[in-house]
Amino acid sequence: MTEFTISLAGVAARVEALYPETERFCRDYLSAETPLFTVRVEQEDIDAEREKSAREDEIEGLPTRSFSDRYLERLAVYRKLAKELLAYDTFLFHGSVVALEGKAYMFTALSGTGKTTHTRLWLKNIPGAHVLNGDKPLLRVEEHRVLACGTPWQGKENYGCNENLPLEAICILERDTTNHIEPVSFGDAMGTLIQQANRPQEPALLLKTLALIGMLDKRVRFYRLGCNMEDEAAFVSFRGMTGEVDA
Repeated sequence: MTEFTISLAGVAARVEALYPETERFCRDYLSAETPLFTVRVEQEDIDAEREKSAREDEIEGLPTRSFSDRYLERLAVYRKLAKELLAYDTFLFHGSVVALEGKAYMFTALSGTGKTTHTRLWLKNIPGAHVLNGDKPLLRVEEHRVLACGTPWQGKENYGCNENLPLEAICILERDTTNHIEPVSFGDAMGTLIQQANRPQEPALLLKTLALIGMLDKRVRFYRLGCNMEDEAAFVSFRGMTGEVDA
């Protein structure tokens, strides 16, 4: 058993894990603060992650992947943390967050659409841009704004850093032959937001998640981007979301 305190979205939590690799994985987020709650991982939690992964592979028609207990423990830890963080108006979202001049911009889409590719286009073409989290950021809803928050769970490319920045916009990414971006209403974006948010099975936690998604309205701007994954796409989304004429 290994024990450590981690700080995510400004909330300190105690983690009791089975493997020391989990603490090393979280090293950039370790904290000396007094934890507000504790999560503990048991072997049954790891087994549940393995079963979940196998079900997803079956649904997608893929061969069942094999993951180590050490890897699956990291998933179990984040799942437990995400449930507890709902009490602090914070929820887990599937998207790639780019930071620029102290503000955050998030791209979200179904897996395989090109979030990571578009993120790389920003890094290549937009001076000063860097990745806050490339896969599974936390969103913390405050009175007048939403914070996009870095986590150790950054995706296969391991893009990310330990920052909490105001989220200016969420952009729904779609493949197209030409590059174009349009603002959309919260109502138009809501289906994708619900789909891309982590949705706990417990009814009370699911209702809390849906309530937090609803609170994004009026706090964040929403866009839909059609892009061909060429360099121009980064400039189109940059100009559309920031209002800047040039990078």
